[in-house]
Amino acid sequence: MAEPGSPLAADSPLATTYAMLGSGAACVALVFRRITPVWAFGGTLAAAVLSISAGGGGVLSGMVTVMVALYALSLHRTAGVAAVGACAVTLVGAALTLAAGAGAKIVAGVAFQAAAMAAVVWVMGRSRRRRGAGRSAVSAYHAGSASVPRLAADAERRRLIAELHDVAAHRLTGIVVSAATATRLTDPELAAAATRHAAEAGRQAVMELDRLAGTGHRAATELDRLGEAVEPMAAVEPMTMEDIDVLVAEHIGLDYRRTAVGAPPEVISIAYRVVREALTNATRYAAGASRVRLDILAGHLVVTVTDEGGDAAASDLGTGNGLAGLRSAVHSVGGTFSAGLKDSGWEVRADVPLDPSVPTRRVSYVRPRLRRRMKAAADAATDEPVMARARRMADWRGPRALDGALVVLAIALTLGANLLPGDDLDPFATPLPGLLLALLFALHALPLGWRTNASRRGLAVTLASVLVWLCLDLAGWAGPPVSDMFLWCCWMELALLYAIGARTQSRDWPAPIVMAGVGGLALVSGDGITGDRPAAWLVLTAMLAVPAVAAWGLGRFVAARRRRRGTAVTRERDLLERVAAVAAAAERRRIVGGLRSTARRHAQRVVDGAEAGRLDVVLAEARAGLTALRELMEQERDDGGEPPHTVSGIAVLTARRGGAARYVGLRRPLHPAVEVTAYQVARELLAEGAAVAVTFLDGGVTVSGQSPTSGGRLRALVDAADGTLIVADDGSARVWLPEVSPT
Repeated sequence: MAEPGSPLAADSPLATTYAMLGSGAACVALVFRRITPVWAFGGTLAAAVLSISAGGGGVLSGMVTVMVALYALSLHRTAGVAAVGACAVTLVGAALTLAAGAGAKIVAGVAFQAAAMAAVVWVMGRSRRRRGAGRSAVSAYHAGSASVPRLAADAERRRLIAELHDVAAHRLTGIVVSAATATRLTDPELAAAATRHAAEAGRQAVMELDRLAGTGHRAATELDRLGEAVEPMAAVEPMTMEDIDVLVAEHIGLDYRRTAVGAPPEVISIAYRVVREALTNATRYAAGASRVRLDILAGHLVVTVTDEGGDAAASDLGTGNGLAGLRSAVHSVGGTFSAGLKDSGWEVRADVPLDPSVPTRRVSYVRPRLRRRMKAAADAATDEPVMARARRMADWRGPRALDGALVVLAIALTLGANLLPGDDLDPFATPLPGLLLALLFALHALPLGWRTNASRRGLAVTLASVLVWLCLDLAGWAGPPVSDMFLWCCWMELALLYAIGARTQSRDWPAPIVMAGVGGLALVSGDGITGDRPAAWLVLTAMLAVPAVAAWGLGRFVAARRRRRGTAVTRERDLLERVAAVAAAAERRRIVGGLRSTARRHAQRVVDGAEAGRLDVVLAEARAGLTALRELMEQERDDGGEPPHTVSGIAVLTARRGGAARYVGLRRPLHPAVEVTAYQVARELLAEGAAVAVTFLDGGVTVSGQSPTSGGRLRALVDAADGTLIVADDGSARVWLPEVSPT
């Protein structure tokens, strides 16, 4: 056996055994690189160790198999896992070199070279992973485009139905209950009161239906004329706690207590809806509510409405939308809702957080300590430093990762090549020249990190480093000449020229000429140039101008193609939105037409019957009006088809799972890939949660909800979109998706 630190003889039996074992292990590992890329990568590392130990050609084959496995790891696993693999390649290469007895400089040179190759392979795998995810998302967007008009029509129908349920249906229900009670008891005073109530409530119902029909008609007319959605007609005054007091006061004999003094308007509005729906249901299905409570407990407004059962006054007039709508509204702000039997009656309970910023898990009871933890997690998830950290985490694995990889490649190649032994003088033989050389390499390479955001500044710094190097050459320093450095590293200038052409919008045509001129100065200073140096400089500048202009022109071409693609995507998206708006307008016209021909007519007859003192007519017409509203609400319900994979489709998805979606911020169209990814993230967060929140921020969108127990699929989904997943201690998750095109 060979001594430690000495290479094996290439033709020795032990070397042959190592080579065969390494080749076999590498082949087996590569077969499974798509199924189990982590284990395959580990297998190729072990095979590379065996192959390198065998010496000879095993070194090259071992490194090739490792890089193939690293590419598969970058393609099929998250950025962090692949980055660990790239670091492992560097460390293993350095460790093997050290075990072979090499010196410190050779070990460092090998480590730099391995890091350069690993960085390139890591970026290649990440880029293909992003492109694949982007293509899949765009395909899903196109596949779901046909259902977008249906979704828009369903959303408009649900909006109108919710308003009908909250206004006219409640008015007519109260009329039916009071009229039925007065007719059954044959009390003249009760009949007179029921008649007065029917006249007043009927007029209000007619006014509300006219307002709704008129608003819908005007909106539809404007939509047909302009071909776009219109803003709401007017803002609604925010509700107060006193509005709930007035609502409860309409019901005689209630045990009412309100310890809550104030709350945000959004919370009060939901509490008002809960109380109104619960009181109406209690009079419809029982003898009426007996107790109403509004309290603030552990940062929540708790609303409880209880009845004691009894005979139903109008049990056949329900629409089936009330409790479902309340549950959706409460869940949309992160609250909890329950409705069920309580002793001999029924109890409705809603816990609405006073800070409805982030949805939380739907639970029936949460301890105060856990509530505080959830509140702290919600505050942290909406904190700007947290979002800044999320953006930084997304940057290093996103398109800007290419810039970092180019910096690593540039520094590692240049330093690694000069650290390894060669025919030239060792520039690192003495500390000071070696340190100066490393600084020059870094000054020339680091501007590649500005390639995306400041490419012109990066090119200026890179060319300045070339001029500094030229001055050192003229001063007679002992390092390698600038001409050799430029020939070895001019690809960095070309990469920056490409970025200038692809990223900037101003007239930047002098950039390739300046680069060619500075490059000509660097080359003409070499020892191989004799004779007329100014003429040689002109010739070399002209020669360098060809690849420089080509790189810049390629960037301009790619930029133009991106703009064309962006314009096509915008045009397609605008057309789809216009079609959806037309579908919503058609659904609005259908419902408005139904209101005028049925419910509005019956409500007017209720008023006429009340003014004539005909309580029997009032009862019959109110029932007929409620029946017409119920039939209108039940028409064309959600057919259960797959919602479109868009941000708007999240609302349909959550509604089907008994939850709700909350949208925060100014909604705007997003790139189809981002729309689809946001929908897929919401689908994962809804696996164990009741609600999600979608927040529109500058440069991207966040999707918040409850993290699933097994978050592997969610992490892979977010990673492929260059996003960031932040999970709090209580299990609430926040996903940041940058608004960039993965394609």
